[in-house]
Amino acid sequence: MIRVVLPANLQTLAGVGRVVELDVASPVTQRSVLDVLEGNHPALRGTIRDMDTKRRRPMLRFFACEEDLSDASPDDPLPDAVASGSEPLLIIGAIAGG
Repeated sequence: MIRVVLPANLQTLAGVGRVVELDVASPVTQRSVLDVLEGNHPALRGTIRDMDTKRRRPMLRFFACEEDLSDASPDDPLPDAVASGSEPLLIIGAIAGG
């Protein structure tokens, strides 16, 4: 099981808790995890990725194993610790201001 940690606004939208567990087939990539997440929680479609291009929304970041994966290819394999379920994939809302 893959664990995904969601920010509060996405938790509310999806009607779930902070951590969502997903059954994701190999290879475990950002794309495969987000496909399953959006498939299980349709209210999240278009909030994490653009619905047409499937590109990450600019104000969201992806982290795992103390590494920023936001700019990695969505088809790159996630770290083994994420694929095994020992570490979560974190989806974090970016903070901006001026």
